[in-house]
Amino acid sequence: MPVQPYRSSAYNNAWANYRLLKACEQLDQKELIAKRSGFFPSILHTLNHILTVDWFYISALEGNCIGHSAFDPEIPCPLFSELASEQKAADHRLLVLCKKLTAEDLPKKTLLIHGKRLQHERIDRTLLHLFQHQIHHRGQVHAMLSETSVSPPQLDEFFLEDKSEKAAREDDFWALGFSEKEIWS
Repeated sequence: MPVQPYRSSAYNNAWANYRLLKACEQLDQKELIAKRSGFFPSILHTLNHILTVDWFYISALEGNCIGHSAFDPEIPCPLFSELASEQKAADHRLLVLCKKLTAEDLPKKTLLIHGKRLQHERIDRTLLHLFQHQIHHRGQVHAMLSETSVSPPQLDEFFLEDKSEKAAREDDFWALGFSEKEIWS
């Protein structure tokens, strides 16, 4: 099924965000905003960037691009609890979108609004771009976490079939309401 990789990637994206945010919630506000090495200067700033880019692309994929208002303010969630809630909501929107995808949808165009510049992109390419963006910036937060007392979570997995692999993600799946069958159907 041509849409299966997009659906399973949306689940993997939500799972990776869950694991990363679960680790970050152990940090206090001072540690979240502390200056660190990365494209963005702090863990909280980077997590907000992931979220705002999600808002931009998901709104476009839903057919109602919010444009650059997604990035105003640059840090819309200065408190971690708010950020975690908003990221969970964005992950859910992306899952819903990917569950509804059909093979016929993939080559269709979506509109990305960059101020006065209108960019028409294929849905499949836009999704792949969004997943790659997430992976890139989660990796930066992962590296920043290594500078704290909290161990970075493992984020480089993708639902292998091995029984021990399934057992290792069982608690996360329960918390997220995911099932192996749901991901691969």
